[in-house]
Amino acid sequence: MDALDQMRAFVRVAEQASFTRAAQGLGWPRATVTLAVQGLEARLGTQLLHRTTRRVHLTEDGQSAYERCLELLDGLDDLGTLFRPTTAPLTGRLRVDMPSALVVRLLSRLPEFLRLHPALQVEFSANDQRVDLVREGFDCLIRVGSLQDSTLVARPIGQMRQLNAASPAYLAAHGTPRDLDDLRQGHCLVRYAVGGHQRPATFEYLDSQGQTRELALPYPLTVNSADAYQAGCLAGLGIIQAPESGLRALFESGRLVEILPDWQAPPMPVNFLYASRRHLPRRVQLFMDWAEGILSSWTHRTDNDSY
Repeated sequence: MDALDQMRAFVRVAEQASFTRAAQGLGWPRATVTLAVQGLEARLGTQLLHRTTRRVHLTEDGQSAYERCLELLDGLDDLGTLFRPTTAPLTGRLRVDMPSALVVRLLSRLPEFLRLHPALQVEFSANDQRVDLVREGFDCLIRVGSLQDSTLVARPIGQMRQLNAASPAYLAAHGTPRDLDDLRQGHCLVRYAVGGHQRPATFEYLDSQGQTRELALPYPLTVNSADAYQAGCLAGLGIIQAPESGLRALFESGRLVEILPDWQAPPMPVNFLYASRRHLPRRVQLFMDWAEGILSSWTHRTDNDSY
């Protein structure tokens, strides 16, 4: 096995923290991946990985080697595509993680993308939780909401306007709030919490200066997915604040009612996230361009949405 394959195997094991997952991602037998890493260690004359029965992690030398291998492999990819026609067919597998509502939106239009790129294999993961892009082998993520500090590169798509909603049953039981004072009088929220965050449930709104304010309210229910958040509202368990795109049809059908239009939450940013490497595979670039066009009808751009 040549040095390039050894480096590819080592990088994948380091990113997946597992020989088994690395082998699955590469499509190689596990024994081949093990021999490749051992061969690279012998070639370099140092141990690159600490191995136990439960985990695999980089040694100090391994961290240095990992960074250098990434540079070399990225440079090789750059060279490989330098003279390749931009019309060359896309091949390989594309893995993308995003909230479930966006999966549904993109799936309805995916056949047209695959007609343009029939040799491409696409894998969508529907998830509202935080994921490790590198370790879990995703090419990119789509995230709605404020971004956490990250080494990932963000490419803005736009912003989603948020509206306030409650069910007819909830309003019949609690009354329809007309202002913030009414909210304080016996109203409650469905609480949305992701990643184990324990912050209280708050009703967010923009004041006259455009600053975000929060009003803490009681909550009978906490959920950690957008689908459950909406379902809790439909069940009459509280008020929610959610993107307009997911509420408009429910308003039109009468299943939910828009409330407090003068006290809307700030719009939610929507971003692609991808690993901070110099070379982004062409299949990922073209997917992001296509998906941005599909999602543009759900978002609006601002002066800050540049990259």
